[in-house]
Amino acid sequence: MISILRENGEILLMGQYPNGPLGGLAITLLLSLLGLLLAFPLGILVALARVSPMRWMNKPAVCLVYLVRGVPLLMFIFWVYFFVPILIGRTVSGFTTMLVTLVIYEGAYISEIIRAGIEGLPKGQTEAARAVGLSYMQTMTKVVLPQALYNMIPSMISQFVSIIKDTSLAYVISVNELTFAANQVNSILLTKPFEVFLILAAVYFLLGFALTSLARYVERRITNKRAGVRRDAAAVSVVSPAVVAD
Repeated sequence: MISILRENGEILLMGQYPNGPLGGLAITLLLSLLGLLLAFPLGILVALARVSPMRWMNKPAVCLVYLVRGVPLLMFIFWVYFFVPILIGRTVSGFTTMLVTLVIYEGAYISEIIRAGIEGLPKGQTEAARAVGLSYMQTMTKVVLPQALYNMIPSMISQFVSIIKDTSLAYVISVNELTFAANQVNSILLTKPFEVFLILAAVYFLLGFALTSLARYVERRITNKRAGVRRDAAAVSVVSPAVVAD
């Protein structure tokens, strides 16, 4: 495996770049990062629609989430691959097709993460904001949503791991990502498929393990910070009566 990495490591990392198109792990990370960044605002909008009391917003959001979550990603890739050119009247690259797929597909999953964060907050947050005169949208954007997004950071990192793994399906539409690059290396060597795909699995595992560890670390920091705030609030509540008595 060392010889495979030494002789073909550049293909796995960068594809044919700089003598050809960028590919390999670089495209996998680029596609995953762009997919997460573009799906995030969509997820926020869908989550706000899901928790909205207005049925004309809530029902379409529910339908979108259930449709996306009920269809395999591979099938969704094919839908976008054939439908987008018809919609815009011209062909699009496999990279663009996969990016559009990830934005819609992951946007639905991210919306559920954000919705869980919103519904997990104490109801008193919303009631207090409305009591001081904030509108529904002001309450959501200035009080509820910032807290929900902060609490959901570990889940967002975990979702990024899922996006990285989902990009492996892009090889079916010839996107030169990591799995496609591994297939290229396997086609060059011919006699070492086990070693090539073991390296591929190891790369995905290391990426997933590193990001999952980061998510656990961030979750501990958030938990410890929240516990510190509670201790400070409890200390203030204990000291205040004594101050008043003096």
